[in-house]
Amino acid sequence: MSTEPTFFRRLTAHLHTLLCATAAACLFNAGSPALADSVTLPDMLIGVTQGFLEFTVEDYLATSQTEGRYEIEVNQLDPRLRMPMCDRELTASLESPARPLGRVTVKVRCEGASPWTVFVPAQVRLFREVVTATRPLRRLGVIEPEDVMLRERDISLISQGYLTSLDQAIGQKLTRPMVADQLVTLVNIEQAEVISKGDQVVITARSGTLSVRMPGEALSNGGLRDQIRVKNLNSQRVIKAQVIAPGQVEVAM
Repeated sequence: MSTEPTFFRRLTAHLHTLLCATAAACLFNAGSPALADSVTLPDMLIGVTQGFLEFTVEDYLATSQTEGRYEIEVNQLDPRLRMPMCDRELTASLESPARPLGRVTVKVRCEGASPWTVFVPAQVRLFREVVTATRPLRRLGVIEPEDVMLRERDISLISQGYLTSLDQAIGQKLTRPMVADQLVTLVNIEQAEVISKGDQVVITARSGTLSVRMPGEALSNGGLRDQIRVKNLNSQRVIKAQVIAPGQVEVAM
């Protein structure tokens, strides 16, 4: 993803019209024809930054296939700021960080006869449905369905580790205590072992609506939905079966 597009070439017609109207209003309110012809005012720079970030965030979400809604807040600039009117199209680029989320800085540049650069700070918030705790949870506890739910949260300052599906959390073991409404992340959980090597288990063999149960012995540790090695104590055969609950595994016939 290029972070240095020529801004005005990529504006939608609606946004371009909006920026032109904003600039005209600012220059009209300045009250001086000479000033209108010679400077770029702060509101124009804010409009350029807003439009650039809207384009960049949309492009980032599409490229990374990330769902969610975003909000952009451009910081106010010093109202006394006066930059020479640029005789070329302004350019805008993302100065920092690498992705257009969280606290960002946009570099607005004029590369005309009287070049100048203005750095405009902004905040981009990205809201997604993520897994959170519904109540206080103890360390080493196994997460049950009633312990978690999806809530919309701003994840713009979280680079990775948040969960977007309840199935990613249910059945996992907590590595630290949690409070109600806390975001569940990968650092909070680890795979919970519900079967240990040597445990006596019930093997369920299924084929459609038909199921057969037999005694077995676990030959390896496993958590929910893990595939583990199990010995059928009736036939003495070693098979692979999926852990479906503590002490229970399942295999397809």
